[in-house]
This record gives sequence, structure tokens and C-alpha cells, in this order.
Amino acid sequence: MNNTTDQDKTGIDRRDFFRAAGAGLTAAGLVLSPAERALAGQFKTDKDRLARIAACSWPIRYIFKNRPPGAGGGGRGGAGGNAAPGAGGAVAAPGAGAGAGAAAGRGNEPAVVQRSPPNAGVSTQQMKEKYGEITMLDFPQFSKDTFPGVTHMDIFSGLFGDVTDDSMFVGRQFDPMSPSGRKWLDQLAKKMVDTGTKCQHISNNAPTNLAGPNEDERKAGVAIAKRWLEGCAVLGVKSMRMNSVQALGPGVRPNAIPRAPGDGYPRNLDIVPMLQAAIESYKEMADFGGNLGIKVTIENHWGLAADPQNIRIILDEVNHPYCKASPDFCNWEHEYMLFHGLKTLAPYSETNVHAKYWDRWGDKNDVQRSVRIMLAGGFKGTFALEYEEGPLNGVEGAKYLYKEVLAALSTPAVAI
Repeated sequence: MNNTTDQDKTGIDRRDFFRAAGAGLTAAGLVLSPAERALAGQFKTDKDRLARIAACSWPIRYIFKNRPPGAGGGGRGGAGGNAAPGAGGAVAAPGAGAGAGAAAGRGNEPAVVQRSPPNAGVSTQQMKEKYGEITMLDFPQFSKDTFPGVTHMDIFSGLFGDVTDDSMFVGRQFDPMSPSGRKWLDQLAKKMVDTGTKCQHISNNAPTNLAGPNEDERKAGVAIAKRWLEGCAVLGVKSMRMNSVQALGPGVRPNAIPRAPGDGYPRNLDIVPMLQAAIESYKEMADFGGNLGIKVTIENHWGLAADPQNIRIILDEVNHPYCKASPDFCNWEHEYMLFHGLKTLAPYSETNVHAKYWDRWGDKNDVQRSVRIMLAGGFKGTFALEYEEGPLNGVEGAKYLYKEVLAALSTPAVAI
């Protein structure tokens, strides 16, 4: 990629973008409150803003090389599979297309957002024809080429490893402590040095059963987490999310029902042992990660973690400097959590958040407002560009988020 031009193959003219954003910030400075001036002071230069963005491998998974059929079991840990076939790539900006509307519900039922097909209907084959095929060893350079000025990365555990070498996998999962797996991690570390990139965060789906109920399975999940922490220390990673969809109880958490001691008032007995097990798991992982300088995090990634109060309970009970939150802008159960959930978790967040667009929420998914909420809450980590689903394919969606996050960082404000 030729970095000497102001407008590169991403279609982003950095010179004009920053000139416009800077002018807006200067004008706004005349009326900024003290709190807003403090926020703006974090981003005095283009480099300051870009240092707060992380490329995210999750929306790019469609162009990753897949393991051959029959190599281990199934599950979300793979590289994304084949999306529904579609006619093309980028379309209208989010909010202007299929993801923006909602169909009216019947009776008291809520309206249902009309969601886009996976990857905007663009197949894996079409994606690879347009953008090329890559592996995680290519992702550092891909990130630099696709998101100008960005050097931090948030990488997904299911995309680790040489997909042609079964010796570094157990089933579908990469084993970071296998001899071949450790050599591969050394290669990735070298690629990062060569490209001037850094691994800020690993979104890890490998540990499971961290909230029980089976104690042997819980301990096995913690042991897997420790293998990832030890193996990935060579990458210099700052934090690692440990809860997959299956890690903290059933995907849909249990709720209170009228029950004992017979007074008819709602009570949630099922959730208490799950919280107790999760607290114990995170205590063990935080102690281990702390010795390596890696924070273990909880993302609102369904199960217990779908409720931000449960995340705070776990974090407060663990009470460890290496156990923090890594919120996602959109993984919530209802629309009021979109912003209030972030406000709840911002004081517990230090390293990375998923700056997500997901048309599940239609036009209520305000990326810039979400960025500003995190900043106002004292967050000083990176915003990872995780485009989930909408009218754009994963690559173009991540580029859209790059612009949205930069705009919010260029004109920070105390959000409500």
C-alpha cells in the first residue's frame, strides 16, 4: 500500500477528514464546559485519536482461511463459514437501509427490527475475491492498510493458528500451549513487530462453563483460560475477554419467579450459584493473569453478563486490579441498556470496548453517542471496530465504524 497519498484504497481522505473534524472542535471550544475541555484535551493530535482505535478481526472473519472440513468439531470458533450469497459489497450507510426500519408488532408485542442477512448477503467466496484471503498472520498488515494510522488490534480466538496444521488444535480450538501453537504465536509476535502493530485485546471464546454448574467442568474452563493467558503473553496483550456465549450460564439468563419462602414475591434462586461460580472463576483467572500483566475481562456477551448489574457484582466481589469489564455497544437485552448499560460499566473498563454497529437495534444504535459515554465515564482504552450485522459487509462496515469513532474522538462531549 502506498501511504504517501492522502486518499488511499479505503476511500478515506485523512487530510480532509481531520481538517473538518479539527475545525469543528476548535469552534466548539468556545462553549466547552470544563468537563468537555478535559475530554478534548486527550485528543490534541491525529495520533492521539488513532491510538484509541483498534482493528477488530471479528467482522473481517469472512476472508480468513478456513480449516478443512472434518478438522475438529463445529461451533462459532470457526472463521465464519459461508454467508448467504449476495450481489455486492458496500451499500448505503447504516441507518439508511434495511437495518433502519421496524415492523409494527401485534397487540402488545414490541416492533421487530428488520435485520439484514449475514454479511449483507455477501458470500465468503465473493469476499475473498474482492479483498483477498488472509490468515491471522496477515491481519496486522491488513489492519494497517485498511484503517490508516491504526496500530492496535482486537483479535478473535477462533481465528488463531495455522489451519493446515492439526497439531496446534484440540477439536476446533487452538491450543496456545502446544509446541506448534507456541511457535505460531512467536510468528504472530514477530509480524506485529515488523508491522509496528500491537495486540490490545483478545476476544476469547475458548473457556466455557465458568459459572458451573458442574465443578469439574468449571475448573477445566479456568484451566483453558490459564493456557491462553500463558501462551499469549508473548503477544504483549493488555487484556483478554474470557466469557463466550456458553461461559456464564445459559445464553438466556434465569429470571426471578414467585417462589419460596412462600410469600409470593419474586425471587431468583437459580442465579445465585451461577454468580458464586463465576466469581470464583474470575478470582482464579485474575490472579493468574495478574502475574503475567494481562487483565481478564467480562463482556456483556449473554448469559449472566447480559445484565450489566451482574457484571458489576462479579467485578466488585472479585475486587482485583486485573479483573475488569470490556463492554460491547450492542449485546443487550433491550434498548434502554444501549446507553445506560455502558454508563454502568464505563468506570470498570480500562483496556478495550467493542464499538459495534448491529441493525438489531435499528436507528437507536448511536455509535458516536456510545463512544462519548465511555469517554465521559473515564475510559482510556481502545475502541475496537466490531461491525456485527447491517447493510454493509464486514470489511466495509468496519471502515464505516472507523469514521464514526474518529468523528466522536474529534468532537468529544459529555454524553447523556
